[in-house]
Amino acid sequence: MTAIYLAGGSTVCSRRRSMAPMAGWGQSLPLFLQGVEVVNCARADAGTKRFVDGGHLDRILDTIKPEDLLVVSFGLSDMQERPGRYTEPFGEFQSDLRRYVNEARDRGAHPVLVTSHEPRIFDRFGNMRRPLMMYPAAMREVAVELTVPLIDLNEWSTGWWRRLGPDGTKSLFVYLEPGEHPNYPGGVADHVHLRSRGALECSRFVASQLLVQGMLPAQFFRNLETGFDADQVVEFLDDAVFDQMTKTRVAGGMK
Repeated sequence: MTAIYLAGGSTVCSRRRSMAPMAGWGQSLPLFLQGVEVVNCARADAGTKRFVDGGHLDRILDTIKPEDLLVVSFGLSDMQERPGRYTEPFGEFQSDLRRYVNEARDRGAHPVLVTSHEPRIFDRFGNMRRPLMMYPAAMREVAVELTVPLIDLNEWSTGWWRRLGPDGTKSLFVYLEPGEHPNYPGGVADHVHLRSRGALECSRFVASQLLVQGMLPAQFFRNLETGFDADQVVEFLDDAVFDQMTKTRVAGGMK
């Protein structure tokens, strides 16, 4: 069976039930695919460098097969100026991306680059800010340089965030009032991570682009035009199951 391996950070990774409604777009991607395995190897707080240093890329490369896809999406953690995380967008970040691309191709797999969605940052006048801007630009440059398929989730999400504005975007991000959700009794204002609806629509866009750009045959896709209640269809694993799966993958059994 063809597999899609996801290498990315916290906006891609699957979340445990105790963190709902926070979800990564990789978590809901299987809703739009059939006859193909989605192996979500994304890790919270991982940028291109930390993902490699943690051994996650090597574990993918140990199991990826010819004709599989390696979908790579980083940027939000890379811009954090903390030791072991920050990468210069037109320096180490690009060098790391080239490694992901070349290592996948060396194994007969097909790399795909996905720019990270933009954070929800608006000024007091309602104008949207784009703090991530240099990282999507750097990824686009690598895609052209190495002739790699690119899914520009950043540009697509920016258009959606702008249409919804400061108030409308709250329903897409983990922006919760006190008492609104039992997992966040005191409320939370997270302008980076998506809740189920935002993750679902981002994964729908990614899947649609995989089809439009011919990265997988049409028979592998489903539900691209289906309306979903995201709170009902996005699945969260119980914490114990989630922890066991994580341990298994870290031990080397990616699947």
